[in-house]
Amino acid sequence: MSDDEQQTRDDFADAVNMTASELRHWLDTDESKSVGQKTGGSTESTGHESGRHIVRILEKKQGEYTDADHAHMRKVVGYVARHAKQRPHGDVHDTPWRWSLMNWGHDPEK
Repeated sequence: MSDDEQQTRDDFADAVNMTASELRHWLDTDESKSVGQKTGGSTESTGHESGRHIVRILEKKQGEYTDADHAHMRKVVGYVARHAKQRPHGDVHDTPWRWSLMNWGHDPEK
């Protein structure tokens, strides 16, 4: 494994603070399905699709990661870092901001 792959894995582990089980459960909720951008006529948002990929990554052994998995890990790290900086004022528990981050595997209340 290269140093870049290890750094990607470490950054991903820092960004994704939900377990595969927690994320899978979250993705089944109406709140999860209600947020995010839908492109190309899709009924699923980019973040929701990302969450499903994150679950697959979390359920793999590290030796099973593909180049696509590493690329998605980098995408997740970037999204979480950018979106976390946009935290709204006040209680964020029931906000689209939090729900969107949770679709990407990060619960800001943890």
